[in-house]
Formats: sequence, C-alpha cells, structure tokens
Amino acid sequence: MLAPASATMRAIASRPSCVLLHQRSLRNLNRYRRWLGTGKKTILSTRGVLESSNGAPSGGLVKKRKIVEHIILLRANPNISDAEEKDMLDYLYTSQYQMRGILAVSLGRIEEPNCEKFTHAVFMRFQQKEDIAEFQSCAYYSKILDEHVKPVSYGSVSVDFESEVEDDIIPLFRRGEDFNYGVEFMLLISFLETASREAMEDASSSLQRLISQCSSFIVQATCGRCLNLENGYSHAAVIRFPSFDDFKLFRESNEYKDMWASKFHPIVEKSLQLHFTVDPVGNQLM
Repeated sequence: MLAPASATMRAIASRPSCVLLHQRSLRNLNRYRRWLGTGKKTILSTRGVLESSNGAPSGGLVKKRKIVEHIILLRANPNISDAEEKDMLDYLYTSQYQMRGILAVSLGRIEEPNCEKFTHAVFMRFQQKEDIAEFQSCAYYSKILDEHVKPVSYGSVSVDFESEVEDDIIPLFRRGEDFNYGVEFMLLISFLETASREAMEDASSSLQRLISQCSSFIVQATCGRCLNLENGYSHAAVIRFPSFDDFKLFRESNEYKDMWASKFHPIVEKSLQLHFTVDPVGNQLM
C-alpha cells in the first residue's frame, strides 16, 4: 500500500544526500504539487499497445497523468574502477537536483550479460518530451558526459517512451519506502513489420494481465511506444519490483515464460531484457 504524501517528505529527508539536495528536492516537489493542481495532462486510463500500468488490479477507471520515460544504456570500459563507476553513477543520479524537469531517477549496474554488452542502465522520468530535449542540450549535463561518463565508457543508447502513471505524488515522483530499494526491470521490444495490430494488442493485454495478477509484488509498471525509433526498438516497459526475490518470482514464473513464448516470441524481431538493483546513491552535491 502506498504511503501518504507526508511520508514522501520523510522518505526524502532520510535519503543519504546533503541538506542542500533535500531542499532542492522539496522545492521540486512543491513546484510539481502546484503543477498537479492545475489539472493539466490529466487523463483516464485507456487501452493500447503496451499500455501503462501502476500494478493495480484492473477494473474501473483510474486517474492517470502522462509522463515520458527516458532510458540510457551504457557500455562501461572493461577496466573501469569501482571509484570511477561510483563517480559516474553519482553524477548522473544527482543531475536531478541540478536541472529542471526530471521527476525521478534510478540507475545501476546491469546484473546479467546481454547481447548488446550494456553494463549500466539509467532511468529518468520527465513531464513531457520537450523536457528531454532541454535536458540533453543542457551545458551541465554535457559536462557530466564529457568529464564523468565518456572517459569510462565506449558507447550508449537512449530510448524514450510515453506512458501514464497514477495521478498522485508518490507514484509520479517514485518517492517513499517502496522506491528506496528494489529491482528495476527494463524490457525493450521491436515488433516485426509483418505483425498485425491485433497480435501486438493481444501480446500487450497478456502482459498487462500478468502485471495485474502480480500486483502484490510489483511497485510500479510503465509501458509505451518509443518516441525515437532510430535505436531499433518500438516499445518499452519498466517494471519496479520491491526485491530481487519478487523479480525472480515474476521472471521465472511459468506464466511469464508461457506468455513470452506464445504471445511475444512469434511477432518480435528483437528484444532486450535487463535488470539492475536499486540502492540509494548521491551522497554529496556535485
């Protein structure tokens, strides 16, 4: 069960960041509280290919807000040191306190080898796609890339997709105890050009049903069509689990395996499934 808004403030205040970061985070929350109160971009959940979900059981209309999810996948140098890795992740994480528009951040080392040889993943949430363009052109972010990311990595890919979340501060900002730890699971998909819309919607509905069935051990799930198709993926999903055991229960269940084999595998051109453990980072102001 999600904590009340007051618990959000306590959770933020308890994070291992300096007082200045706490103040900026609180100011951001207050600013977006006002944004929430404007009624802008408030919608009711609708069905569609890889539709968004907050893990709640289906049935009835849930008030949602549109957001844009931004995924960055990095290939770190094989000889990267622990200090260099921590420096890179800390700077990327604390960028949310230096730039406007970022609603939430999680990041970490990818825990299983993958065909694309990505080693680290970053998840960021923005209000709208224009905020991502502003973020990527920001001089501060460029400095982070030039000084703390590019020297210790040799390639990256970014994927953006529009989605929806419950119209409340806790799920929107991914704050509170449920989001302090856990496992972030990222699913990137490219459907075959020959795949029918009916088949894609059927696969999407199957995933949504499974998420609903597993709502007791899923913190949040967002899904949607990718905005930038040049990276080879047309759809994406991000699912937060409270623990590795919960993630393992989901991924290794017969239901997930059967769904993937029967609904997705026949119509998917390529896919990428990644996960990383979420731990509090960003102990100081960069």
